[in-house]
Amino acid sequence: MSMADTEDLILIGKVTGPHALRGEVKIRPYSGEPESLRQYTCLLLALDDNTAPTPHKVVQVRLLKGCALVQLDDCRSRTEAELLTRAAVYVRAEELSEPEEDEFYLRDLTGRQMKTADGQLIGTIVGLLLGSGQDIAQVMNTDKQEYLIPLVPEFIVAVEAEEVIVSLPPGLLDINA
Repeated sequence: MSMADTEDLILIGKVTGPHALRGEVKIRPYSGEPESLRQYTCLLLALDDNTAPTPHKVVQVRLLKGCALVQLDDCRSRTEAELLTRAAVYVRAEELSEPEEDEFYLRDLTGRQMKTADGQLIGTIVGLLLGSGQDIAQVMNTDKQEYLIPLVPEFIVAVEAEEVIVSLPPGLLDINA
């Protein structure tokens, strides 16, 4: 698989280590919903940023304490599973299920305008910082000023086709200035 082929891949989690002796790997999904891994028949793993993800057929998924225990067809020993520790876990974009009416994928927010509930334009979402406690939108205004806005349910009022409406605590935008 070439690096060009990785454009349609979505990062969904990380291998945190081996489990038991038969080659299962523990995967922490970034969605916080380990049961979501049951829908995939193939996961793509990348050991580092310089290595193209390689496909691995999923044989079985079990749940344990906020993690998914995944048996891959080509990983049959603890030693093989240890080699996958810290690998990034991807799936192909077309394998993602459609979000429910009140749900959205964070990746779909990039390019949308962010406005406050009273109509103030903050800027355009140009990037996302994911996976470290809370997800953060990088928002750039027309003056090239960047705002870092936590994407927490308490702040998000609505996610519409072209914009994200937020209700932010007083002073949050000033902290970013």
